[in-house]
Parts: sequence; C-alpha cells; structure tokens
Amino acid sequence: MPGEKKRDENVRVVNIGIGDMNYSFQPKRRANRQVSALSLSFHEAARRWRLRCLSVLFMVISISVLNNSICPGQSATEYQVKAGYLFNFLKFVEWPDDSFTHTQSKWVIGIVGDSPVGNQLSKLAEGKNILGRELLVKKFQSADNLRDCNILFISDSEKKRLPSILASLRGSSVMTVADMDHFIESGGMVQFVVENARVRVSIDVGGTERSGLKVSSKLLALARAVTADGSSKN
Repeated sequence: MPGEKKRDENVRVVNIGIGDMNYSFQPKRRANRQVSALSLSFHEAARRWRLRCLSVLFMVISISVLNNSICPGQSATEYQVKAGYLFNFLKFVEWPDDSFTHTQSKWVIGIVGDSPVGNQLSKLAEGKNILGRELLVKKFQSADNLRDCNILFISDSEKKRLPSILASLRGSSVMTVADMDHFIESGGMVQFVVENARVRVSIDVGGTERSGLKVSSKLLALARAVTADGSSKN
C-alpha cells in the first residue's frame, strides 16, 4: 500500500492472538549456523547422557549379579568385577546359530591357566541361567580342544603359549578374553584394562566380526573400541 514501509526480510511477524508482534532475527545464514551449533550441542549432550545411562545399566546388572556372591559389607574386588563382565558378555554378544549342537546346549565359559578370575566366576555362575540356557564354567589346559566353549578367558600365566592358543581357535566362534598386556595386538578379541581403579574393556571389533560374533552396540558404547589393526579408539 502507498506509504507502507517495506518490511525487512529479517523481521518475522508472529501472531500470538493479541494483534501482530514483530520479532527481529539475525540474517538467515547466521541463524542457520546458530541452529546447527545448538543442534550439535544438543546431540552431543544426548549422546553423553545415553552413555551415562548405559554405564549405570551395565553396572546395575553387574552389581545385581555380584551381590549374590559377595558378603554384606564387602566391596567387589578387581577379579569379581572381571568375572561379572564375563558373565554379562553372554547377554551382550550374539553367537552364530551353529555354535550350539542342540537347543539344550549350555553356555560354556572356559578358563585356561591360573587366575583368581576363574574361581570368582565359578562362584558367580553357580545355579545361574542365562537366556534360557544353563551356564558351565570349565577349566581347560592349553592342549585341550578349546573350541568347546563360547568364551575363553586366557590367564596371564599362558602368555608364552598365547600364539598357539589363538592359532588353535582360528576360524571358530569362541570369544577370547584376557587381562594380559598387549592382548589385542597379539590377536585377542577382548582385553580387560584397569584405569583409575576401574575395570574397562577394549574390544577388537574386527576380530569379533571375523569370528561371526555380533557385539551389542550397548556394550560397544561403554567399551574402548579397537580397530582391526589393533589401534585403539577411546
């Protein structure tokens, strides 16, 4: 209309039910950058919140399992926590269908070598049932057929025999776990690492995938993911 001032492109009219009110905005390009930055900040905060929730969930599961094997007033030891991890791996990893000979097959966690983890796991697993299957903790010698288990914990005492142990498992669907140094670089799949008095895990995703194992994204979100070439990503 004649005499009407031209409305600035960066002024938006917002109807709130009591007449029209003008709200000034920054130029569109700059606004888009601000929205993008806010969006990134929101997503990063949401990601961190999800990780905290997953951490709490995993710890609650571990604590509820460990409570049955720890006397009142005692805190879990490093070896009890590692045993709890081994127990819970069965819930956060998918094995190929041919890993079980029949529907009544038991879960088998093998222990090779000498480690307090084996004793703690035996106590923890007593009478337990995971996903409809009974759990058996079995002690192996390095010369035994180690393919008869779903998870194999390799004690630090077997460090010299590690190459031959891993070679005997090549092509199988056995998840190998240890707490010895440089286990991932040596060809293992999961390594326990103690940092700031906390037990954490490193996972070679490439190694697990080559063995037909599917590690849950929930577990990977908590773990230190490791690439196929052995270089870690925190």
